[in-house]
Amino acid sequence: MHRITGKNGGDNLIEMSPTDSYNDDLNGYHQHGTSSTGSLQQGQSVSPLTPDVCVETCESLNTSLASLAPSDHSDSPQFEAQTLERISTLTGIDKQQQSKDSVFFRDGVRRIDFVLSYVDDKDGERKQERRKVYEANLMKVGLELETEDKSESEDGKTYFVKIHAPWEVLATYADVLKIKVPFKVNDIPDNSEMPMNWLSTPFRLPEHIMHPEPDFFTAPFNKSKSDFFLIDDKDTFFPPSTRNRIVYYILSRCSYFRDECAEKDKKGIKRLLNNGTYTAAFPLHDCRYWTRSKDLNCESERYNLYKHWARFLYFFKEQPLDLIRKYYGEKIGIYFAWLGFYTEMLLFAAIVGTICFIYGFLTYDDNQWSKEICSEEIGGSIVMCPLCDKKCGYWKLNTTCNSSWQSHLFDNVGTVFFAIFMGIWVTLFLEFWKRRQARLEYEWDLVDFEEEQQQLQLRPEYESKCTNRKKNRITQEMEPYLPVTTKCARMCLSGATVLFWISLIIACIIGVIAYRLAVYAAFASIMKDSPTNNLQVVGPYITPQLATSVTASCINFVIIMILNLMYERVAVWITDMEIPKTHLEYENKLTVKMFLFQFVNYYSSCFYVAFFKGKFVGYPGDYAYMFGKWSNLRNEECDPGGCLIELTTQLVIVMTGKQVWGNIQEALVPWLMNWWGSRKARSHPESLYSRWEQDHDLQGFGQLGLFYEYLEMVIQFGFITLFVASFPLAPLLALINNIIEVRVDAWKLTTQFRRPVAAKAHSLGAWEEILSGIAILSVVTNAFIVAFTSDMIPRLVYMYAYQIGGKMSMEGYINNSLSVFNISEFKLENKPDDEENPSWFDSSITTCRYRDYRYPPGHEKQYTHTMQFWHILAAKLAFIIIMEHVVFSVKFFVAWMIPDVPSDVKARVKRERYLVQEYLHNYEVEKLKIQLSQNGNKECTCTPMIYPSFPTHEVLSECL
Repeated sequence: MHRITGKNGGDNLIEMSPTDSYNDDLNGYHQHGTSSTGSLQQGQSVSPLTPDVCVETCESLNTSLASLAPSDHSDSPQFEAQTLERISTLTGIDKQQQSKDSVFFRDGVRRIDFVLSYVDDKDGERKQERRKVYEANLMKVGLELETEDKSESEDGKTYFVKIHAPWEVLATYADVLKIKVPFKVNDIPDNSEMPMNWLSTPFRLPEHIMHPEPDFFTAPFNKSKSDFFLIDDKDTFFPPSTRNRIVYYILSRCSYFRDECAEKDKKGIKRLLNNGTYTAAFPLHDCRYWTRSKDLNCESERYNLYKHWARFLYFFKEQPLDLIRKYYGEKIGIYFAWLGFYTEMLLFAAIVGTICFIYGFLTYDDNQWSKEICSEEIGGSIVMCPLCDKKCGYWKLNTTCNSSWQSHLFDNVGTVFFAIFMGIWVTLFLEFWKRRQARLEYEWDLVDFEEEQQQLQLRPEYESKCTNRKKNRITQEMEPYLPVTTKCARMCLSGATVLFWISLIIACIIGVIAYRLAVYAAFASIMKDSPTNNLQVVGPYITPQLATSVTASCINFVIIMILNLMYERVAVWITDMEIPKTHLEYENKLTVKMFLFQFVNYYSSCFYVAFFKGKFVGYPGDYAYMFGKWSNLRNEECDPGGCLIELTTQLVIVMTGKQVWGNIQEALVPWLMNWWGSRKARSHPESLYSRWEQDHDLQGFGQLGLFYEYLEMVIQFGFITLFVASFPLAPLLALINNIIEVRVDAWKLTTQFRRPVAAKAHSLGAWEEILSGIAILSVVTNAFIVAFTSDMIPRLVYMYAYQIGGKMSMEGYINNSLSVFNISEFKLENKPDDEENPSWFDSSITTCRYRDYRYPPGHEKQYTHTMQFWHILAAKLAFIIIMEHVVFSVKFFVAWMIPDVPSDVKARVKRERYLVQEYLHNYEVEKLKIQLSQNGNKECTCTPMIYPSFPTHEVLSECL
């Protein structure tokens, strides 16, 4: 074999020669005869041919082939299809006799590892030339192709190029990619049996579904030592997911220019898909999802996944992670493992959150401050100052009775406990996930994956766009690199673009805040005499505050969705512009950009309500305005019930709206598109609707398909941790959503999308760091919510320091928490219009109350903060410091106590490394003995001594 290189001397593909197959046969692995065209289908019966018939058939065949097409078109798909049709006619083989719902070539032996599709269009000549060169280069590196003519497709215009990788190609690139394969059955006993294990029986799946393969010790494949590994059948030794991964590696690096051309960047299937040369490139599903394949050589793993995993009726069952990994690859397997583990851990948070909510409900009647607000003697006699200029009149405190009761459900002592609990829960979640991930890394042969493989595989785009080369200090080979100046310039442009879009989001949020300030006065004026006030059930709940909050939240949600669609393309564009070196680096850069944007997009409105609304309003004689007094946009106030209930409303609308919309977008849209796209083909009999056409009619999963799944879940994780103190039921909503999400993702991946190219991943990548960052930030945000958004601290300060009579009760708290203002001191621009005042308001009312701790009129320090205000502020800051230190101390202690890698996994990793060294040592010794014995050296009659007779533990000590 030798390497095919372009003028640029870039990444090399290995060209196969006939001697490779011969050498492989010498190793004991006979290769089937191969052809780039079709052969007899499996199970086809052919009558025996006599010599006379053979001569006659061959003469007819030669005459027919000579008359089919001119020689300059002999390599076109049309010519190939006509040739195959004529061969079928002459040999008596009818292609329609056997079902085309198969994953094999026409010979029924060679498996289809990948499919390319294309159509003829106006720019056909240029694209045909690219395809011709590209497919010729694919055959040079050993791949075998078979083309289906457009006349065979259901739409009559699509060609399909089926690709098969023979053993020689698979073995060569498995060696290059260091793919781990089994060499010995695992001999470590499984002692993971749990007590009371029978209780989990209803949640289990059959053993052949949960563990489709035996447990082996594995080692990186070495082609020169192929007899070292457990190879029973070379056709099935590499699973389909590994086969399509190898083929895609070749497709993404194979050029579509001739050697004499100097255009070095013309390589890879991605560019051919982008310029329309091919319309799709995908590996095949192994069968229809609702029934097993009729071919006994087909595994029907897709059917097993649908039956035992992708149906909602199995929501309470465990996930077949090993089967998912075998069919889709490790990267998708890791995602579903994390999603399942996250959902399991949410169960504990949901139970505790529900208990805290029930506690608030059960203590409903003990809510003394709400009783005072609702009573006619106290709340009915307190006249409150207007909440906006001109259009808002005076109002009585008891009008907020219902919101005060609602606020108690979430603003109680249980809130503090739940905030502390969630700070510890998130640490336990991350630490136990690290242990689960370490176990999966070992079971799925991902130990040392990043160092061995990921950094070795440069992105084809990086190789083609980087014209400079330098010597790698480790490999001592020339490799492409991006100059520092170019890299810095691209990074600066990328950073500026991200900052611009984040600024755009902040501007939109400010616009929504301005909307809230502007329309509140309008709602207050309109709803003063609204017919809804007379409704018996919902009338008291429909207030200007609620109307403003709900409409603003809905507008904010629509803006979030629109900005999402716009920014996704921008994030991909600027990440491509940075030219990351490896796929891992590309995904990490894109992840950080997308999350920064989504973080500001989704959470900014919640941050405003939690930490800014009602905090900078001034007082009736000197109100604060958003853009200065000229704007007439007075800063919003919190009603006496507090801002916490509004934060809860905002959180529920954005969180549930996003989840409902996400599930509709994920499930319904692909189903409708597939239903419409395959409407014609559904009327075809199964034998004519080929496997590649069925998959072609499905939606493409896309390079970023899994990325959006992670993003959705991490945003949800932020909602249930950053603001959970305001809504203890958030984990319960997330749990219900995730139970549905697991099955929806499984269903759409199994039934609505083409089979993704298998990819390896040993962890969550950049998402792990993001989750850790959210976990730390959540402690701070929840401490601030309890201190500044909730009324918990002011109540405690009043009860312990300012209660009249020394009683430990909340009597008199409402009167204590409201300051007094002299109505006659209202400025003209703040004073409400006469027609806005209620009928009960008259000249006998000289003062109004407002929410703050300030000295009353007539005092020497009138309208300045009282000492109680500073006591409460000090208590709030002290609570934040204490809560943060307690939670962080527990977090770090728990993280220190729980090792990231279980002890049994460490033992298995050491055992496997030991066995690899020992077996390779013995293999080399035996191989050298055989070589020496074959040399016929008669002078040496002793057993060859390759190594001194060291004890085994000395020879293999390094691996331990």
